Amino acid sequence: MSLAHFTDANFKKEVLESNLPVMVDFWANWCGPCKMIAPFVEEAAAEYKGKVKIGKVDVDQNPKTASNYGIMSIPTLVFFKGGKVMGQASGAMSKAELKKRIEENIY
Repeated sequence: MSLAHFTDANFKKEVLESNLPVMVDFWANWCGPCKMIAPFVEEAAAEYKGKVKIGKVDVDQNPKTASNYGIMSIPTLVFFKGGKVMGQASGAMSKAELKKRIEENIY
């Protein structure tokens, strides 16, 4: 699977120090809209493999990282390039909308 799992412990190395642009899906297991977009996030991870690193942060298990980025609602996608936040999007969305957000924020 191409989907990465980011944690409070590995976030700096895996996201902020990544040579590739990164999309982080902040989610939780109990979140209905998070489950709705999960298949799209997984498909995007496979589709953009080698161009964009795509992964998830479970906000319940990694509260420090979620707090650092002011995540107030989930799902929230945060786009990073060169360790800097390039943009973010919250709420459920279609696969087409997800791809559009990736293209807008990372390329």
